[in-house]
Amino acid sequence: MPTVSPAEFDRHNRQQRDYFEGPPKATMIARDTPYLRRHVDEALRFADYRPGQRVLEVGCGQGRYTLLLAARGVQIEGLDLSPVLLERLGAANAGHFSIPLHCADIANPPVALVGVFDLVLGFFTLHHLHDLDACFVSMVRLVRPGGRVVFLEPNAYSPLFYIQIAFTPGMTWAGDGGVARMRPGVVFPAMQRAGLTSLQLLRFGFFPPFLANRSWGARLERVLETVPIWRPVLPFQIFRGERT
Repeated sequence: MPTVSPAEFDRHNRQQRDYFEGPPKATMIARDTPYLRRHVDEALRFADYRPGQRVLEVGCGQGRYTLLLAARGVQIEGLDLSPVLLERLGAANAGHFSIPLHCADIANPPVALVGVFDLVLGFFTLHHLHDLDACFVSMVRLVRPGGRVVFLEPNAYSPLFYIQIAFTPGMTWAGDGGVARMRPGVVFPAMQRAGLTSLQLLRFGFFPPFLANRSWGARLERVLETVPIWRPVLPFQIFRGERT
């Protein structure tokens, strides 16, 4: 099992805060679009979410997905390392939804959150975590027996994300290079070591937002997803595990 020293944790967390607490990145702004709604749809469906279940979003940031979840009536709470991003989430929410927010490192969450959630959920967060083993161990503690831990992540085998990192202003390899670890051979063993079972993987998507947000693009995307040759490199993937 990988071990990371406290100094390494602190260094990583500081770097991540510096990376995200600058001017808001376009990829973090909350918008209600077909592209983002599909991410939420696929994650909730794959997680076997049921109305009334209590959900914690890890790495909620400034609420890109949090607000979409709340608008659907999900009993959502948010956890993030950065107080700056949580303040931005609160400003974007503007009191519309009741969303409890927790400022903490997921590797060391508040004791009050232990064992109270039906689902721990994350969107494009896992590849920013420094020690997957330590973080999964903590997340397993947060869900009740029978609860699920589910993360939607970039597919490490999709070249689109490496192109995005290289050419998108504000994105860096230091900040987003963890995409290369988002492989079943890396993520699933960490989930298993933390005690998660019934591990599953779903891949989907095809187009970038400017095409996926068009009705014809969304329809064509679903057709292309069914072609076997593309499936290993579809851009989005969801990891799921259950606590026994």
